[in-house]
Amino acid sequence: MKTIESKTSNHTLALGKKIGNNISKGLSIALIGELGAGKTTFVQGLAKGLGVSKKYYITSPTFNIINEYPAKKFTLCHLDLYRLGSVDELEFIGFDDLIDDNNIIVVEWPQILNDISFQFDIEINFKFDEQYNRIISVFAYGQGGSNLVSRLFS
Repeated sequence: MKTIESKTSNHTLALGKKIGNNISKGLSIALIGELGAGKTTFVQGLAKGLGVSKKYYITSPTFNIINEYPAKKFTLCHLDLYRLGSVDELEFIGFDDLIDDNNIIVVEWPQILNDISFQFDIEINFKFDEQYNRIISVFAYGQGGSNLVSRLFS
């Protein structure tokens, strides 16, 4: 686990960009944190690092459930599963079709995926400290996530 203090949204953007710049294969990232904790800001930075065109404005897919953005090597699949009522709805949104080595899957509110034992490569938790700085904790799972986190924070 690696913990980072982010005092500004620009710092959160920079962390996302740094991670995006270092992704070399498809992977999945879980984003956990309360509303306003910086999850979508992180994804905006990740998109920059992956090479998503500036013509795309990265927003939380709260009502769309999935937003897809073409990047240089990958497709960024940004999901917000907050509004799903059951794991059965994953089939209707085409979740299984997203699992591909050419996709970077980033999921806000990923808890429903526990019901299908979906394994993320990286989990990022966003919390606030007493001064309202973001405390961002990065956890790696599996070889791909561990390799990426080691490259970034060694």
